[in-house]
Amino acid sequence: MSASVHLQALGLTEYESRAYTALLGLGQAAPARIARQASIPRPKIYETLERLEGRGLASKVQTAPIEYAPLSAREYLERSRREFDHRLELLEREMARITQEGAPEAVYPLQGEAAIHSVAQNMAENARKTLSIAGHFYGTLEDHSPHSAQVIRAPLENLPAIAKAGQEPFLLARDGESALIAHFGGGVEAHGVHTHNIVIVKLVEGYIALAHRDRNPGASPMSEASDDNVQAENSR
Repeated sequence: MSASVHLQALGLTEYESRAYTALLGLGQAAPARIARQASIPRPKIYETLERLEGRGLASKVQTAPIEYAPLSAREYLERSRREFDHRLELLEREMARITQEGAPEAVYPLQGEAAIHSVAQNMAENARKTLSIAGHFYGTLEDHSPHSAQVIRAPLENLPAIAKAGQEPFLLARDGESALIAHFGGGVEAHGVHTHNIVIVKLVEGYIALAHRDRNPGASPMSEASDDNVQAENSR
């Protein structure tokens, strides 16, 4: 994917993104040369450069003839990162206010494998301390988790059933903060729930720990998780 496309995702128009990337390549140039480099119609280049100037991404460095120079890519990226982080902080506060501190009792339904996979991968990517996995899942969540997170994986065997006959259950818990319960197969569409309800999260973690101990009598989940992480680290 080109830099121009990413710049448009950050709010620049197509012409602005083309002109800015052309300027980065040219270093300093007259509007006509920028227009040719960026494939922008000549009548549009002056207003495009003025908008870039208004955004602080370009500046006139010469007036006779007129030439423009770009804000450096490093400075632009650092500025964009600061602005994005600030917006995320504001969004987090506003969403917490709307949902009353994240609505910890809420249970959100999930329908279809795509929805379940998306939530599961996000949970794995956001894991800071522990990621507990049990049961059926199409894919390797460990590849999405940070190396610092301890991964506890166990099969769901010889334990009370948590799915209807013919369905394959899947459990996932992260950091004692969120949990996912899903069912695959059985002739019906994959479905499940995602929650931050602390009671449900602890139940899921406890169930996975029980499954882990049943498979490895005498072993603690954390100690084996550490061994699994070392093996995974060595295989990478």
